[in-house]
Amino acid sequence: MAAEDLASGKGSTDENFPVASALIAPRHRAVVLAFYNFARAADDVADNALAEPGAKLQLLEALRASLEGETNEAPEGRELRAALLSRDLSTEHALDLLEAFRRDVTKLRYDDWADLMDYCRYSAAPVGRFVLDVHGEDRALWPMNDALCAALQVINHLQDCGKDRREIDRIYIPLDRLHAAGAGVEALDASVASPALRAVIVGLTLQTMALLDISRPFARSIKVGRLALEVGVIQALAEDLCKGLLARDPLSQTVHHAKSKMAAVALGAIVRTALARLGAKR
Repeated sequence: MAAEDLASGKGSTDENFPVASALIAPRHRAVVLAFYNFARAADDVADNALAEPGAKLQLLEALRASLEGETNEAPEGRELRAALLSRDLSTEHALDLLEAFRRDVTKLRYDDWADLMDYCRYSAAPVGRFVLDVHGEDRALWPMNDALCAALQVINHLQDCGKDRREIDRIYIPLDRLHAAGAGVEALDASVASPALRAVIVGLTLQTMALLDISRPFARSIKVGRLALEVGVIQALAEDLCKGLLARDPLSQTVHHAKSKMAAVALGAIVRTALARLGAKR
């Protein structure tokens, strides 16, 4: 069995947030897409509902070994290794991601917010850190990056909380929040969220919005203009999705952006970010 045997068919254009969009300079897109393809392969392995945990861990190990040049077994690892070498970039961020995917195989519950944030440190932050390194940005930006990436991850968890429970029995909503509200994990099995579960989701959304408050200066702190626009778009999309989570029930209603809504939010964010950068220069 290879990672490609567990592929979901999902690609970069199917994500909630842009991946190597036209805002990213062409010279950077190949290495960013190689990183995405590696992450997508690992994610598909970890999320497969039919494969056994032992087989999943073996496939993730094959991705690691190919990334580090020990074998050539996994093409996604081999191709990312070549892309990183061509740019003199480290494997550290991809290796951090693999730690998160190993946890996805072996850990199905999260005790509290701190436990979830530790997971996001490996599942989300490395993506943004990698893109910053590709663009030669200062690592002093990492705290804002990490806040934005963690927010994106929690938004995805909340959007898909019913699906994750139903398909792979994985629950990212912290157990202490459910218990404090008088709800159990079985609340996620319902077709409509109970008032207790809705209160938990709203509370987590508000905490996620606090992360977005931390990341709001991120875009205007980035030196590379095109990357700043991309980050501005992602920030705006995340803020809009939080509004959706406050207004809609992810068990019974769609919170994900339609393509038209995503485009409208992105365009507005590009204009605002560009004007803010212009004003800062003046």
